Amino acid sequence: MDRKNKSTTDFILLGLFPEFQYVSLLVYLILLVYFITLTGNSILIFLIWVDSHLHTPMYFLLSQLSIIDLFYISSSVPKMVINHSLGKHSISRIGCGVQMFFCLTLGGAECLLLTFMSYDRFVAVCNPLRYTIIIDSKVCLVMTASSWTGAALNSLLQTTYTMRFPVCGLKKINHFFCEVPAILKLSCEDTSQYEMVLFVASIIFILIPFSLIVTSYVRIFLTVLRIHPSEGRKKSLSTCSSHLIVVSLYLGPGIVVYMTPSSSHTPALDQGLSIFYTILTPMLNPLIYSLRNKEVVRAIKKVLGKYLIPT
Repeated sequence: MDRKNKSTTDFILLGLFPEFQYVSLLVYLILLVYFITLTGNSILIFLIWVDSHLHTPMYFLLSQLSIIDLFYISSSVPKMVINHSLGKHSISRIGCGVQMFFCLTLGGAECLLLTFMSYDRFVAVCNPLRYTIIIDSKVCLVMTASSWTGAALNSLLQTTYTMRFPVCGLKKINHFFCEVPAILKLSCEDTSQYEMVLFVASIIFILIPFSLIVTSYVRIFLTVLRIHPSEGRKKSLSTCSSHLIVVSLYLGPGIVVYMTPSSSHTPALDQGLSIFYTILTPMLNPLIYSLRNKEVVRAIKKVLGKYLIPT
């Protein structure tokens, strides 16, 4: 088989923990998570759209996060469930590249958006009198556009370069979707130089955002300590704690997968960590923000009273 044929044949996605005895149970649990994610994020987007009290920069950014999460989990779970149900594990090279592009774009956009959301909370807590001047609708649009554009450009470059590497031997991807580290392990060429490029990109899209978020929350924490009334301190911490939980769940596993030597990883570890930021975090985001936010809870009660409960 010549090099051209090697590069055009289909890949085989081995799926979620292929050696695990109860894979079907895991797949159906993830399918349940998928439907919960679709429902939770859709409800949150709807609430922010219909309730005028939620027409603020913070909730606009939150709605964008929900949109990203809807697409993010949809970029991998449906294909995984369909493959498992049909017993068909192949994915074309083009299909693998498309899936990789969307996963990288959505993952990068979420990293950048979480950073902008931390800046929004920093301004709200540390400079509340100037909040409406610094953060307005135009700034929110710029933040959103920057997140999508920057992530898409990085994803296009990473996907194009990754898919150019020739693959020798069996094209079995020990993963449930086409992720860059899993594809690089199949290459029959030296990928060490490109892995350094990938490491630099991870610094830009993971480590720097993480550092900026931590810096924002240190400043917020120091400011909150100077708030004397306990009620005001409690309210400020509650406003920011939800976002900090989301950041920890999302960026933590991403740092391990993309910024530690691939030789120290096992397929099971990579899959387990990938589940956190591609499947579990998109489900938890609306639950965390809804259950820990009085304004969202109030909006839910208002919508239920207006649209679902007959008068």
